[in-house]
Amino acid sequence: MNRQTEEAVALLKKLIATPSVSREEKAAADIIEDYLKAKGFAPRRHFNNVWALSKDFDESRPAILLNAHIDTVRPVSGWQHDPFCPTLKDDRLYGLGANDCGGGLVSLLQVFLEAPTPNLIYLASAEEEVSGKQGIESVLPLLPKIDVAIVGEPTAMQPAIAEKGLMVIDAVAHGKAGHAARNEGVNAIYIAMEDIGVIQKGVSLFPLISPLLGPVKATVTIIEAGTQHNVVPDECRFTIDVRSTECYTNEQIYEILKSHLKSELKVRSFRLSSSHISTDHPLVQRCLALGMKPFGSPTLSDQALMRFPSLKLGPGNSARSHTADEYICLSEIEEAIQTYSSLLSALQSDQKTLA
Repeated sequence: MNRQTEEAVALLKKLIATPSVSREEKAAADIIEDYLKAKGFAPRRHFNNVWALSKDFDESRPAILLNAHIDTVRPVSGWQHDPFCPTLKDDRLYGLGANDCGGGLVSLLQVFLEAPTPNLIYLASAEEEVSGKQGIESVLPLLPKIDVAIVGEPTAMQPAIAEKGLMVIDAVAHGKAGHAARNEGVNAIYIAMEDIGVIQKGVSLFPLISPLLGPVKATVTIIEAGTQHNVVPDECRFTIDVRSTECYTNEQIYEILKSHLKSELKVRSFRLSSSHISTDHPLVQRCLALGMKPFGSPTLSDQALMRFPSLKLGPGNSARSHTADEYICLSEIEEAIQTYSSLLSALQSDQKTLA
């Protein structure tokens, strides 16, 4: 391993050994903050989000955000290793958050410390796994204007240039109670079943298909109704998980569903939008020049809260995230640092075109 990889791995081991479940990231944020200070930077902090500007930062020039999150999900059952004890076996470093997204977090940080591109913002954000209000959303208004972002989620170092958004809808079908033995009442379950049948025909509701993300996907994931076997239920509640694409805003999807369903609909939030960056963008063009293959990602990240161009690019594999015995390969971290450095070095000549 080279020096940068060694430092990145040492920091990642320290972070793995420091529990940082969403909304409980204080200790991990302390580690990042102290590390930046030790490297001669003047980090700022808001809640458990920590960021720093490159030393020659110039607000009159285009800025690149390097972002990854410090929080993790809670460990699932089935771990063969202690999730909070970094365990190295051959090339694999096991530990909670190693893949999602500790590898990207420490790799981007090493590049930030020494990258030739002057206008960088490094942000270690909190509450990403729960899309929390005290995460990146609370920090973005405090940062200088950002022209483009690299988000260090695990993508096997291939650029995800589009990402599905998320909208959760709570639906209530209203009927009329009656005795199950007699032909009376209006069964709310049957009304819900009709609506669920409409939802299953998602392509006809949302005919526009994203080239990278495919169709809008709406899935009923929870259903609840009835009080006892002999009472026709007057209410049936169900939850709809909607994965949006750049072809529709979350608000548009809601209005379409509202016009086709009989049930009462209530959206939890419109804020988690689909993201997309043009293949003509200089950052994407540099990725292509380095032989990378852009793709569309079905999983949500902090990109959903970014209102500027961004892409996901990070070491590791998304399939390992949130699983028992999560790991990152040391070789993946080394490759990530080299790739990020090459990408940012190439972008240095494109600083004026990033705006």
